[in-house]
Order: sequence, then C-alpha cells, then structure tokens
Amino acid sequence: MLAFISHHECHDHDAGPLHPEQPLRLEAITNQLISSGLDYVLRHYDAPLVTREQLIRVHDDDYIDRVYAIAPGEGMQSVEVDGDTVMSSGTLRAAERAAGAGVLAVDLVLSGEASPAFCAVRPPGHHAERGTAMGFCLFNNIAVAAAHALEAHGLERVAIVDFDVHHGNGTEDIFRSEPRVLFCSSFQHPFYPFTGHEKETDNLVDVPLSAGAGSAEFRAGVTDHWLPHLDAFKPQLLLISAGFDAHVADDMSSLQLTDDDYAWVTQALADVAGRHAEGRIVSMLEGGYEPGVLARSVVRHLDVLLG
Repeated sequence: MLAFISHHECHDHDAGPLHPEQPLRLEAITNQLISSGLDYVLRHYDAPLVTREQLIRVHDDDYIDRVYAIAPGEGMQSVEVDGDTVMSSGTLRAAERAAGAGVLAVDLVLSGEASPAFCAVRPPGHHAERGTAMGFCLFNNIAVAAAHALEAHGLERVAIVDFDVHHGNGTEDIFRSEPRVLFCSSFQHPFYPFTGHEKETDNLVDVPLSAGAGSAEFRAGVTDHWLPHLDAFKPQLLLISAGFDAHVADDMSSLQLTDDDYAWVTQALADVAGRHAEGRIVSMLEGGYEPGVLARSVVRHLDVLLG
C-alpha cells in the first residue's frame, strides 16, 4: 500500500501573501485526492520531526545552528533568510516535519511496511545546500532521506531523480562526491538557480532543457540519459524529487510538460525500481505553484505509483 506522509504543521509555514509557496498547495492536493477517490486507498502517516543527527549527515553543523538561531518565535515577525526564502513563526516546525517525512518514508519502504511512499510536505528542499538556504528551501529533504538510507540502513546504491523545473543544486552540492548516490536531474536552463549544465559523470546526470521545450525533449532526455545510467547503477532504492512546476499551465517556468508527461516519467521510474530496487520508491514534493495543476499532476503521479 502507498504511504502518504504529511503533517498539519506543514501548513503553518507562511512565506507571505504574495509568495508562490503557499499552504494552498497542500490543501489542493488533499482535495484532489478525495475527489479522485485515491485518498481511500492510501495509508496516511504523520511526519515526525527530523533529528539533528539526521540533519548533520547533509548539512554543516554551524548552518543548522544558524537556522535554529534566526527562527522567529510565536508572535514574532517573519525573517528573510535570502531574497526567496522566508521563515515565519511556523516555518521551523514545518521544515523539521518536511525533512522528517523523508526519514519515515525510507523506514517504511525499506521495512516493507509500505511501498511506495509519497511525502506531501512543505517547505521544499532541493535547493538547500550543505551550508546555504535558498529557493524556498531550508533543509534538503530528499538528501536527508538518501543519507538516512545509506547510514541507518546500510544501502550501497541510492538513486535520486529530480524533474522539478529548477535545477536541484542543493542535492548536487551535497552528493557530487558521493559514489553511493546517483543524481539525475532535468530542468529549464538557463533559469533559476542558474546552476547545472549538461553533464554525465559516474554519479551526476544533468539534462538541461531550453525554454519552450515540451514532451518530446523531456522524454528524450529521460530515455537517452537518465535510464541508461539508472540501469547501470542498479539502485537499491529510488528517490524522486517530484516538482511539477515544468507544467505548461504553471507560469513559474517556460517548459511545456503535461499531465501525461508526469504519468509517463513516473512509469519509467517505477519500471527501473521494479528491475533493480524491488519496487522501492520514495517520492517527495518539491515545486508546483498553480494549485489546481499541481494537485492534478500529483494524483496522476500517485495513480501510477499505485500500479
């Protein structure tokens, strides 16, 4: 059964009324799951709080101290961490739940209690580097999950795939020299965060897509670049940074993906997991800023994961 992991405290992160990363994103997903009927075949779990031990595997000690030091308390004004990343009084707990969700998901999937698992959490995480918050992200949720699989469960090969419209610079920063992790990413380029370029190394596969690119270019990048590396790597666990902001109806970007593309790539990744990882997949929400389109895309994603 598919584990659906979230927490009500993820709604308490308030980046401001004009910020695109809104609590409505999670509310839209919940409503779409109910209206589609999928909600009734999921197993719901509350995300735990991440521990410092789990964070320090991927973030610098002094960076963690800094995040906790600047976090505003109840009734205090929000704090700008950078031009895009804001902490309100509810942000720290939301970020702790978001990172903790990935840890629980890995535990559930590797124990066989649930498979696959999806984490509907915010704030997102893939832009957070070892010592830097950026791009709406404080803690790198998917990196925390991957490091937990390596260190707590002793896995030797973990793959992370990222189809968010923005390059997962934080995930790449954390794992660029880690041979136990393969990171495959597609993203609009040039575009925020203005990192990443076409590359294929033993553990990094970046597929930049030009503005205006759509299904054909995206599917060719996955088929020609991601899949051969994934099959050669033979991951024991597949993690997905599931950002849906490359959708044609999401004005965050200029890519032209559709609901069908998200279903297609999910099936391609599920096939990889079936061949090499006993079907073990953990997917974590990243971007997607038009709530209706986000919710619809997530349901297509989960529908495929459910088989």
